[in-house]
Amino acid sequence: MNLERLFEAPIAAVATAPGPAGVCVVRVSGAGALALGDRLTPDATGKTSDREGGTFFHAAVLHPVTRERIDDAVFLVYRAPRSYTGEDTLEIQGHGGSVSARRLLEAVLAAGARPAQPGEFTRRAFLNGRMDLTQAEAVCDLISAKTDRAAQAARMQLEGVLGRSVGACYEAMLELCAEVEHFLDFDEGELPPAFMERAAARLAAARLDLEGLAATWHEGKLLREGALVVISGRPNAGKSSLLNALLGHARAIVHEQPGTTRDVIEEFYALDGVPLRLVDTAGLRESSDAVEQEGVDRARTLIARSDLNIHVLDGSVAAGHDALEELAALPAEKTLLVLSKKDLPTFSPPPVPQGLTAVCLSTKSGEGLQPLRVALSALLELHDSVEGHAAVSQRHVTELREAITQAGAADALLAGTPAPDLALVASHLRASAEALGRIVGRVYTDDLLDAVFSRFCVGK
Repeated sequence: MNLERLFEAPIAAVATAPGPAGVCVVRVSGAGALALGDRLTPDATGKTSDREGGTFFHAAVLHPVTRERIDDAVFLVYRAPRSYTGEDTLEIQGHGGSVSARRLLEAVLAAGARPAQPGEFTRRAFLNGRMDLTQAEAVCDLISAKTDRAAQAARMQLEGVLGRSVGACYEAMLELCAEVEHFLDFDEGELPPAFMERAAARLAAARLDLEGLAATWHEGKLLREGALVVISGRPNAGKSSLLNALLGHARAIVHEQPGTTRDVIEEFYALDGVPLRLVDTAGLRESSDAVEQEGVDRARTLIARSDLNIHVLDGSVAAGHDALEELAALPAEKTLLVLSKKDLPTFSPPPVPQGLTAVCLSTKSGEGLQPLRVALSALLELHDSVEGHAAVSQRHVTELREAITQAGAADALLAGTPAPDLALVASHLRASAEALGRIVGRVYTDDLLDAVFSRFCVGK
């Protein structure tokens, strides 16, 4: 986005969700935002642009062109830099509802604002130094959070936990790079005593910190995106009954007739604060029914894509040769075997292949459900959340890995010869620092900001 266009006029958007509500909020930010309020409230006692920041008032809103009375609203005045965006900001609280919100926004735009782009308020907050890029991303994560644990992680990032950690590594890498560059024109004998050893030790400490941050990616991915957990197995194995038991209500149809489930059924399920996409699938068998076969094909596709496959086997029926071969072929690292119908007198589970995690379960009595949850958590590596720690995203871990690679190359040069090429060492250190700078926004391009803020809703 062109920076001149970005700040050429105040921006405006509805900041509340559409639909029936008690209140709608239209947010206006930028140079001229308070003067815009003057044009909307010509009958108010006192001008909006003369009011102090941190104050509010009630007034009728008139359309600046037609003079039609649009609404009665409360106006909140924020003066730069003490606002979300760091700019003069006006928040107009009118009556809720889609029509009221639309009419109020139309009046604001007619008064001189332009429509805000997705995430533009937060983008301005970043550009005005109100937050770093990781904090800006945390705003989107907080809005999108599906569980308390995901919201807590986003809140920690919004408070700067990740930004401070990455920022400290960035400063350490830049400082080391500056020292190396300072000695580029020195002869080897003119270097301070043990300079190479101290530089290598500092670099090793920085790499350790970076690797620790990168290791939080798995948790961050699960909290932000959730995990795809597919329930598979043969017809009448108890897949739909398991889905219903986990959810606590009858979401899927359960019937003795094989092939009842023909399409995938997906539901949200929270496990240890992590959102799961729990998917019930058609029974795995070859069928002459084209609709059922399509469901089976979709099931196999989902199993291949899944983070974890809960394979259900009817433990009350003797497993044939095909079933045993099927068990032996299951990948242990992403499979949880559920031996169902434990409540039946004929329950006699087959031997479980070595390395495969298995749980015996009865969906009627609920026996085995808690061990199932524990096994799910273990296979998905859902560790207890540590309050205050960072959990990086895919963008972050990509840059962290680049920083680690570049730091490793510098370390190898320092350790590889008594007289390393310091210019090349400095080049790797600077590339490492730049990767870290892109995480927090010390180094950025318009393309990077466009990619980050395109995830946001309009109005935030």
